[in-house]
Amino acid sequence: MPDHKPPRLTADERATLLALLQYQRESLVRKVEGVDEAAAARSPVASGTTLAWLVAHLCRAEASWVVERFAGEPPSPLALRAGRAPTIAEAVATYRDGWPRIDAILGSADLDEHCRADPSTPPVNLRWILAHLLEETARHAGHADVLRELLDGKTGR
Repeated sequence: MPDHKPPRLTADERATLLALLQYQRESLVRKVEGVDEAAAARSPVASGTTLAWLVAHLCRAEASWVVERFAGEPPSPLALRAGRAPTIAEAVATYRDGWPRIDAILGSADLDEHCRADPSTPPVNLRWILAHLLEETARHAGHADVLRELLDGKTGR
């Protein structure tokens, strides 16, 4: 796999965070490209984490934090739900299909605007949500790096 370096840019806070989030999203997707269904569903680690699970988890996390908790909108019909484990192709397609809706919300609201989630939980703003999604996506892209290397020896961002 070729190594894809993160974007280097001089932009405002939102544009920088969104560009880095997109880079991490695409890094994760690149890690699972070319993996067959059996390998994507196999876990070479004791935790049971799989490549398919990582993609489905991030799809759910983005929909939950941005669409449901922040925007207060009903769950996305594209968000993967509990039940049958998705194929890797389904998980990637659903993840990618959700990006425009997520990005529209992230790009249009004030970063200081508070999340509309349960008021009994500590408040967070959109800036925190965006930073959290960036760190969560980067963390799981790193997990995918290790899983992919263990599954078939492929490395690279």
